[in-house]
Formats: sequence, C-alpha cells, structure tokens
Amino acid sequence: MELRHLGRTGLRVSRIGLGTLNWARGSDEHASGGRGAHFEHEENAAGQLKAFWEAGGNLIDTADVYGDGEAEYLLGRLMHDLVPRRDLVIATKAGSVPDPDRRIDCSRGHLLSALDASLERLGTDHVDLWQVHAFDPCTPLDETLHALDTAVASGRARYAGVTGFSGWQLAKAAAWQLAAPGPRTRLAAAQLEYSLLQRGIEREVLPAALDLGIGLLPSSPLGRGVLTGKYRQPGPPPAGSRGACERLAPFVEPYLDEAAGRVVDAVSIAADGLALPPLQVALAWVRDRPGVVAPLVGARTAQQLTAALSVEGLTLPEEIRAALDDVSAPVHRYPDHDWSEL
Repeated sequence: MELRHLGRTGLRVSRIGLGTLNWARGSDEHASGGRGAHFEHEENAAGQLKAFWEAGGNLIDTADVYGDGEAEYLLGRLMHDLVPRRDLVIATKAGSVPDPDRRIDCSRGHLLSALDASLERLGTDHVDLWQVHAFDPCTPLDETLHALDTAVASGRARYAGVTGFSGWQLAKAAAWQLAAPGPRTRLAAAQLEYSLLQRGIEREVLPAALDLGIGLLPSSPLGRGVLTGKYRQPGPPPAGSRGACERLAPFVEPYLDEAAGRVVDAVSIAADGLALPPLQVALAWVRDRPGVVAPLVGARTAQQLTAALSVEGLTLPEEIRAALDDVSAPVHRYPDHDWSEL
C-alpha cells in the first residue's frame, strides 16, 4: 500500500487506516453471548489486523474510551501475538470521559494519566500519534497543548494531533504551538468526519489544515455505511446493519434523506460503470481529496475490510470525480462565496 507523510512530518502512514471502534462495540453487543461470542469477536479483530497488515497497511486508530479500553487492550494482545509492534503506527486518543456532567476533560492531569493507562493496555512504551479527542471549553487551550508537549518530550508519544476541532479551534491551537516560546510540538494530524455525504470540513477546517500543514484523517469515509448502497432499497434496513440496530439507527438516520439518496445513487451509477462496488468509489473519492492523508475504515468483519482495501489500485476517472463533486457539493454562502458581489 502506498505511504503518505502525516502532515509536515517525517512519519509515513498507509493511505488507508484501520479504525478499531467496531472491535470494542462488538464485544459490548455480544456481552451476553458468553465465552464463545467473545472468542469469535477476538478472532474477527485478529482477522482484520492480519488482512490489513498483509495488504501493507500500518496506521491503526483507536481510543481509550472504545469499549472502556477494550479496543486498546485487544490491540495490545494482537501486537504481542500476531503483528510486530514495529510494523504498526498506533494512534490513540484521550479526553473523552464517561461523565454525564462533563463529556470532555482535556486537563493536563487527566490527559497524561489517560496516556499512561493507554500505554499499559497497549503493552508498549509509546504511541506514534496521540490525539486530543475533542475541544474542551472548560480547560485553557494552552494547558491542553502543554500536555501534548509533555507527552512528546517524555517519549510516550512521537507525534500529536486533534480530533473534532472546528476551523478556528484548529487554527488557534496550531498558532499557539508555533508562537509559544520554547520547544513545542506542532500538530501533525486532525481527525474529522469527511465523506461524500459530509463535506462540512471544506468550509474552514480543510483550508486551515492545508495552510498549516496538518494532515487530515477522515473518519466515517463511507458516510456511516450509507455510501455502500446497503440502504438504497425501500423497506427495513438490512439485518446486521447499523440502521437495523436500535442503539445505532440514530447515527445513520441523518444520512438517509432525499439529498443523501441522490449522492448514493450517483455513487452506485459510477460503480456500475466501473464494475466496482460502491464502497470503493466512495472511498477512493475521499482518499484522494486535497489534504487527506488516510481515511479510517472501521469494518465489522475481515471480509468487509478486504473489500475496502481493494481500493488501493483504483484512481477515479476525472469525469466521475467531477460528477461526484457536483452532486455532493455543500452549500457555502457568505462569507465563503460571493461576498464581494453583495
């Protein structure tokens, strides 16, 4: 698999990343299934990691709250038993907390304690990319960024990034790191949702990231599964899909409206013309967008992951890319467009 530099750093990562949120979710969903279900879940995670590694992938994305640490723990076991640690670029996150009164805690104390706990679960002395999971309005930003500096200076993290920051938050964080005296850790990556069904980051986040040399790691690049075409047919969602799960259906629902349907139809038409699955067309589109380093694919099975990884040899024809750009174009008005003509 082709490797790309992560932002303006020397770190090279595969241009498709493997997300592990579903590893933890699977263990939660099968919690009542007994020992056999838990073993099946671990076997599935092992199959995904092995398929990803054998395809040349190296970027693995996880977080301390995925399954309350279960995803990190499982990844640590698999690195010990299945895939060498040196062959992987491990990215994890800290800052989300299971507290109904405060969902985000990016204080120095919490972040550094969370990092130590992540390292213990992963069974490693460092992570390659450590990310703040969200912007914390209750903690001074310089305190949060000092924690990133401390983590990198101590060797517990090699690079730092953020997740879910808006354009102004990203620019403020990067500017502070550049302007503050003393050695500072420049942000290498920003992780946000980005797909043909969600192009909101193109308004402010993407221009900021391009200008600052921060690499984008798109999450949900398949539009929360909708761009695979599995919801095109009328009737109830297919069994086993997120849309068929009572707990996850609200996550999918925003992308099942009429406007999304037009985008999904366009992707399916393009896929038919190329004799490819729709997921490969949708994934190739976001992978090759300006500023994107690696979309993060969160498959439920090794078979799904293998299908996604088959995108490696695909470059969309320009006419198809332009058609998808047009049908999915977000509406940007003042002050982004046409302001000078008002």
